[in-house]
Amino acid sequence: MRIRLELAARWRRGQRGWPAGFPLVQFPNAPLIAALGGWLVAALTHGSVHAYARAAFYAGLTAWAWEELAEGVNWVRRALGAAGLVYVVVKVGAAQGA
Repeated sequence: MRIRLELAARWRRGQRGWPAGFPLVQFPNAPLIAALGGWLVAALTHGSVHAYARAAFYAGLTAWAWEELAEGVNWVRRALGAAGLVYVVVKVGAAQGA
């Protein structure tokens, strides 16, 4: 039971971010977990699975970046969101031959 309480406390602390007064690091939310999963699958595969996994990575990263840009808790988090969106636009543009 004590381990469960410790894990619950760590989970709550991870969701608030660190440091508490100006959160820079936070446990990944669902879009970022999906993006990281897509990146991992893309790194381990080839062919159409690789292409779909990269698409999942970019979709998850876009959702995460938009959330950070729109609702980031401070200017650093909003800047990370903006940088994430710029990264996705540049990479998708390059893939389209722009």
